[in-house]
Amino acid sequence: MPRLDEVFKKSGVPTHTFVPPSEYDRVAVALRTPGRGIIVEGPSGIGKTSCIKRAIDDVGLSDTCLFLSARKQTDADLISELPAMNNIGTVVVDDFHRLPDADKLKLTDFVKLLADEEEQESKIVLIGINRAGQTLVEYAPDLLHRVETIRFGKTNVERIKSLISLGENALNCDISISDEIAEEAEGSFAMAQVLCHEACLQGRLHETSKESTPKAINVSLPCIRESVLGDLHPRFFPISRDFATGNKLRREGRAPYLNLLRWLSQTPEGALDTREALASNPAMKGSVGQVIDKGYLLTLIRNNEQLTSLFHFEPDTSLLTIEDPKLLYFIRHLIWSKFALQVGYFSIDFKSRYDFALSFAGENRDLAEAVAQALAEREMSVFYDKHEQHRILANDVEEYLAPIYRSESRFVLALLSKDYPRKLWTKFESDNFKHWFGENAVVPIWYTDNPPGMFDESRRFGGITFDSSKDLSGQANEIADTLSQMMEDVRAKDAERADG
Repeated sequence: MPRLDEVFKKSGVPTHTFVPPSEYDRVAVALRTPGRGIIVEGPSGIGKTSCIKRAIDDVGLSDTCLFLSARKQTDADLISELPAMNNIGTVVVDDFHRLPDADKLKLTDFVKLLADEEEQESKIVLIGINRAGQTLVEYAPDLLHRVETIRFGKTNVERIKSLISLGENALNCDISISDEIAEEAEGSFAMAQVLCHEACLQGRLHETSKESTPKAINVSLPCIRESVLGDLHPRFFPISRDFATGNKLRREGRAPYLNLLRWLSQTPEGALDTREALASNPAMKGSVGQVIDKGYLLTLIRNNEQLTSLFHFEPDTSLLTIEDPKLLYFIRHLIWSKFALQVGYFSIDFKSRYDFALSFAGENRDLAEAVAQALAEREMSVFYDKHEQHRILANDVEEYLAPIYRSESRFVLALLSKDYPRKLWTKFESDNFKHWFGENAVVPIWYTDNPPGMFDESRRFGGITFDSSKDLSGQANEIADTLSQMMEDVRAKDAERADG
């Protein structure tokens, strides 16, 4: 009689509980088509690999089939050599999106060749994440009509219920909250297995019941959820923390990595289109856009073995993906305000669109750009005109800029050189932020060659001095450090007020 771990399996291919996904027939037909490659893509945990393995058995290809994983170096080495081989049978490459670009390109050319020649003895099946096939098509647009692309989506709740029913029959039990578990799994076969496994454990059922009637498993969903999350916490909390803090915890910053993780948790399939996310969250565009555009996100994932195994970022499609449904389940149940404090941030809510807006004369762009870059590296949102030139040109300039200096920035950095009062635009900008003097919202940066008294109003308040005869880069970083400390204090006070 089967045991619990053989029925509701927490990992691996299901045996007693296999439910064909809706895409099964398309997979079976594609497998029978000579030479034509297959790309299977979709979120993790919905049964892509299980479906392929079952379909291969059903169509009689198992004797000539080889499964390889791009996650294993020995397999990856063999994958790289496939294009030079003949009569390879059916080769399934799992997680092919993780292959180096050069190997993807070679594999793409090989798939095209097999399709054109309608090769009877060789076939390539590629399994990857959402939009994985799009990357290959970008390498070779003419590949599109030579492969069968089959996209798996979230599993509907009826199929999840079927999985649970099969497990109940195999174990001779009746889980009282089976419908609730089906909803809780949110389209993931893998999470349904984990939740049912826990339900049976709490119902003290370890193997098939020998009773004449199904054994009643009377448990509550909150108890199951609490236990599952407790089991997941030791593994996934440190990983979530490492992702959320990025390369370095910056309490003064806007927590760009934490916000990416939060947005990822809100996706239905664990796949975040970062371009769409930035468009929907303009207040975070400066800080989050910076870590994506500068390659910091990609570097973070690639340089951390744990993150590499669980996250994937594809720059070509701007898609950030979680590759373990259990991690997705874990982060979906985080209390984000509490998690932010646990990680070390004061808050993840920001009232202003920008932390700083730079106001400067054109002659002082060198310092403005250096300060803007240094602040952005500290994960703060900065309005620097050069970064948004394309938006400014598409709008009425005065209408676009006025709100930024009037109300959309927490602080204005005014680079007060001798050239500042001579410019039309600096006068326009200062007219929009001068009401913030006295509110500690304007930070003057005084040039040492600026005659005393020229900006009498600004001299009444604290500021920073810049000496243009000394090293610019070093001073820019010192300015950024000072502003970072100031912003950390501001965030702490905001958090205290929110708690009070």
